[in-house]
Amino acid sequence: MNRRHFFRNSSLALAGTGLIGPQPLFAASAQKAKNIIFLVSDGMSTGTLHMANLYCERTLGRSSHWIQLYKDRKASRGLMDTQSANSIVTDSAAGSSAFGGGFKVNNGSLNIHPDGRENMPIWQKFKKAGKKAGIVTSVTATHATPAGFCVTSKSRNAEPEIAEKYLELGIDVVMGGGDEHFNAEHRKDKKDLYAAYAAKGYEVAKSRDELQKISAKKPLLAIFSSGAIPYAIDRENDPELKKTTPSLAEMAKSAIEVLSKHQNGFVLQIEGGKVDWAAHANDIAGLIYDQLAFDEAIKVAIDFAEKDKNTLVIMTTDHGNANPGTISGGKASEGFDSIRNYKKTNEWLLNQITKDTTASQIKDLIHATNGFAPTDEEIKSIKSYYDDIVRGEDGLYNYKKVPFKLYSEIQKKYNYIGWISMSHSSDHVEVAAYGPGSELLQPYCMNTDLHYLMLQAAEVPNSF
Repeated sequence: MNRRHFFRNSSLALAGTGLIGPQPLFAASAQKAKNIIFLVSDGMSTGTLHMANLYCERTLGRSSHWIQLYKDRKASRGLMDTQSANSIVTDSAAGSSAFGGGFKVNNGSLNIHPDGRENMPIWQKFKKAGKKAGIVTSVTATHATPAGFCVTSKSRNAEPEIAEKYLELGIDVVMGGGDEHFNAEHRKDKKDLYAAYAAKGYEVAKSRDELQKISAKKPLLAIFSSGAIPYAIDRENDPELKKTTPSLAEMAKSAIEVLSKHQNGFVLQIEGGKVDWAAHANDIAGLIYDQLAFDEAIKVAIDFAEKDKNTLVIMTTDHGNANPGTISGGKASEGFDSIRNYKKTNEWLLNQITKDTTASQIKDLIHATNGFAPTDEEIKSIKSYYDDIVRGEDGLYNYKKVPFKLYSEIQKKYNYIGWISMSHSSDHVEVAAYGPGSELLQPYCMNTDLHYLMLQAAEVPNSF
């Protein structure tokens, strides 16, 4: 059957019913994609992509894997509009729902159309087409971005219910953090979801060692932490965390190992969720190192796709965040290179300080962690937040009210990294594709377009 006619007919059968989205008319793909790996660096502004590559070039002596794909002309590339149904600035729930459901929805909801209609998530469509489906993330497995490919929910915050929905839907790989949503000791309803998954035939892993020992012959639930998984730089510089917690690339490799055994193919979403959290905190070490961890997951996906020859790999983000970037100055190069001396995230550093920490101790802590010696005035401004802890900064994922913004402004004097805010932004973002179906990617697209691109590339009709 002609592939253009296959997809068009399956879509037009529902035309006028309100059940399909505003689809672009793609040209026919030359080859069917058996598998799809969709990678999302959550909250990745273009400056984040650039600085990760700059760090690779200046410190590691190579390009990032994402940028190398561009240099080798192996990937299609486009700019993508990310706005949601009710705002030019999307949140992660609406952003993922655009990919997942093919429609723009209101911020905060998962695949619920503004008129109340439920949009079937794309991984459900692929499951109905006979493929295995999985999600991998560095935040909670039930967070907005992975959930947007799998479930419908009026609220992205219904994470305990989302954990149950994954099991009901038979999502074949569920991997990330979020023990509190699976553990009977922490769930309000006292349901033991670990036992429930195991009863349905899932292997359950709760550590890096257990992940490395899975048989890869059964569905997999792998939850490694309460809340999000530790930042990549904190994991890298903590032997215990490195021993017990897998990297995003290791999780991606295990997920592919489980899913790729299925003869009818698979679909997998991989999210670098803490890139977004670091941007919210204006935390440059957290940002760059988690983007690099995401970049290593890209390598895992591309290595598999190059060998497999039947896998479409898509790399993008759901939205920008804080628009970080290198700024002009006589020591801009030297300042950027100083980031290689950072040993921990700002989150880790600022949570070491209490109202009883002395100025001298703060100075020593910053020098040991970031490699520079703050001035007395800078130390005084930091200490003032802890003298009256109630006054600490607000901000998403700033649960302990530490002075993220203040400290990033101090760091800027030494590393020449600027930020426009601590919030999401509306700018166009990068999207790239490799493998069969990558030629369908247009130079400019809406986030909803990727939903239909995936369906066409794999010849899965939009008619369930």
